[in-house]
Amino acid sequence: MVTSICFILWVLLTADTVWTQSARQVNEVQDPEDWNVNDDFYCPRECFCPPSFPTALYCENRGLKEIPVIPSRIWYLYLENNLIETIPEKPFANATQLRWINLNKNKITNYGIEKGALSQLKKLLFLFLEDNELEEVPSPLPRSLEQLQLARNKVSRIPQGTFSNLENLTLLDLQHNKLLDNAFQRDTFKGLKNLMQLNMAKNSLRNMPPRLPANTMQLFLDNNSIEGIPENYFNVIPKVAFLRLNHNKLSDAGLPSRGFDVSSILDLQLSHNLLTKFPRISAYLQHLHLDHNKIKNVNVSRICPTTLRADQDAFIHGPQLSYLRLDGNEIKPPISMDLTACFKLLQAVII
Repeated sequence: MVTSICFILWVLLTADTVWTQSARQVNEVQDPEDWNVNDDFYCPRECFCPPSFPTALYCENRGLKEIPVIPSRIWYLYLENNLIETIPEKPFANATQLRWINLNKNKITNYGIEKGALSQLKKLLFLFLEDNELEEVPSPLPRSLEQLQLARNKVSRIPQGTFSNLENLTLLDLQHNKLLDNAFQRDTFKGLKNLMQLNMAKNSLRNMPPRLPANTMQLFLDNNSIEGIPENYFNVIPKVAFLRLNHNKLSDAGLPSRGFDVSSILDLQLSHNLLTKFPRISAYLQHLHLDHNKIKNVNVSRICPTTLRADQDAFIHGPQLSYLRLDGNEIKPPISMDLTACFKLLQAVII
């Protein structure tokens, strides 16, 4: 009997010891370096991996100072609003599927970006680095990149050849930086064969940027100090459709002889400049913002476009202008009825 009781106690004691060790192993937190980052279920402990969205990794708003090791399955990486200062290669060693990286609102500098950290990401399409401490456009970048967002940094330099291999880039956002005219060379934008949107608003430019990519469709240059536009400037960008030059220093003398008589331009914004006359426009223009200039009158016989391509049946009603803003000028109403006689599609006139 005594022997049986002792045997039972030994079995219970052994089982308890084994269970305790197993429980400790299951609940023990391993060092991230020990994880197999190729594991489909691996998730950095600093982040959140939603089961319903296994290709996304959410690490935003967590006070991170370093980028965690990124699992190989991740396509979408969210690291915004942290304290990250560097982008080293190591965390991305296995992240070969990344398409989207959001590093907005961190403390990243150019010196903190390891040379091959970004260029090794061969499938990356979208890179967000807004609200950081960058002083120049980072390079090298992956050839696959389609959108580069660098707003609200301290960018004043674009090193030569930065964009030379970015033929897939369609959007470049450099608004609210410290760009001066000397930041651009004639070949600065060479290589951007498919760029469609370029935003350089809120910089310190006095001249139009030179030699823009031919496929540029949206050009935003608001809140600079641009005084003039060179003759034949728009010949280089024959597809530009949306042009914003609000809050600059454009005067009548600073405009090319053709003004903005460019058939591709559909939306033209020239608010808050120094114009005293209604500029020449194209018959294809649809929206025109001329508010807060120094315009005193509207000479319809001078501004009414007369040329349209004869083969375009859609333009049987004449000039396409439908929205005109003139408030904040020195114009005294009423506006001549000749305005609506010319622009038959005009739906809104703000004076």
